[in-house]
Amino acid sequence: MRTLAKLSLVLVVAYSTAWAAGPQFSLQQRIGIGNGDQWEPAVAADNAGHVYVLYPQYGRVPECNDCSIPTMLLLISNDNGKTWQPARVMLESGSGQFDAQLAVDPVDHHTLFAAWLDNGKREVIVARSSDSGLTWTTTVAARGNVELDKPALAVRGKNVYVAFNHEEEVWLASSQDSGNSFRWARVNSESLPGWSLLGSVTVDPAGNLYLAWASYFKEKDIEDFVALFVSKTSDAGKTWTHRVMSLSARAPDCKEEDCAEAYLGSQIVLASDSGGTLYALWNVGHTPQGSQQIYFSSSTDGGENWSLRDIVSTAGLGLEHAFPAIVAGSQGDVRIAWMDARNAPYWNTYYRSSSNGGATWSEETRVSGYVPGYPYVKNEGFRFPFGDYFQMAIDNHGDTHIVWGEGLNYQSPGSIWHSTGR
Repeated sequence: MRTLAKLSLVLVVAYSTAWAAGPQFSLQQRIGIGNGDQWEPAVAADNAGHVYVLYPQYGRVPECNDCSIPTMLLLISNDNGKTWQPARVMLESGSGQFDAQLAVDPVDHHTLFAAWLDNGKREVIVARSSDSGLTWTTTVAARGNVELDKPALAVRGKNVYVAFNHEEEVWLASSQDSGNSFRWARVNSESLPGWSLLGSVTVDPAGNLYLAWASYFKEKDIEDFVALFVSKTSDAGKTWTHRVMSLSARAPDCKEEDCAEAYLGSQIVLASDSGGTLYALWNVGHTPQGSQQIYFSSSTDGGENWSLRDIVSTAGLGLEHAFPAIVAGSQGDVRIAWMDARNAPYWNTYYRSSSNGGATWSEETRVSGYVPGYPYVKNEGFRFPFGDYFQMAIDNHGDTHIVWGEGLNYQSPGSIWHSTGR
């Protein structure tokens, strides 16, 4: 058990401007330490009004001389995101910590789990807290001799799962004792080649585990196409079934933003509601290096059959869409978000929700807005998405919490933002 060290006050600033995020969402607030860069935040909420955000801090961490760059920091709100406690160091480490993940157990709606990469990205750490994030028990869920990438966390009762990838391999570390011990299983066989990238994982009420992941196929070191998979196991990873949800042409070029290869490429994410319905959200394009669109589909029979894919963005064709995010709650309650460049060259975060499993949707809401004092934020939006993903959570009042990253370009500077609404 490790007691977390409190750090300097979290910078949380709300601005009243001529632009509003819409009737449903609060004006965005910057959260996290004010110095350095922050991106790729994770968020979770419990049934007692706590909202949690976990993110990597690129830059000096006050009062922590031994903290490396980046260090994983935890933000806690006791009043559903209205105010935030000082940031807390999750685990002091001699190497950088990457790819934050958070989950609250949907059985007790209280126990909090976190995951990230540590030790030169060669270890997947899973942490558990039973006292609303004040103290933690940590376990090495997986350890490799090479760099691992993109853990994805899911919990239900004593069953804890964290998937991750390495080059062409997708792996699952599973625990049936609340995360005290783990065993590994490979998800994809050699018959499913391609450079892999995890999207998300979810466990339905029956205990079935689903992984959403992308496989980037290359020829002569040039990305050729991307296959988006949903994989299912009912026996903690011993056996798997795989379904191709969509194919995409190679990603749009963003060299002007100094971004990594395939940064704007296809991703797929999953969620399951309390009734067991599965929901998938993804972005794909049909022309090499052309724009990509956001699609949605659902399954009521454990992933055997899926509804016809539906375009959920009103931005229209020919406009770049990326970074899907999804969360589900009670039966039929599904909420989605993404980023698009309809105000090119500026980007924004958009949101929709459904109370009937995606049969109909709420009006589209622009969540991101203008905040003075940041060179990458204008009235039209922010200059570029900062990080490979963002996340959402539903709190005990039924409100949605969205955390995302905004920046000047792929490299820096950037920061993370929070907004809440319906």
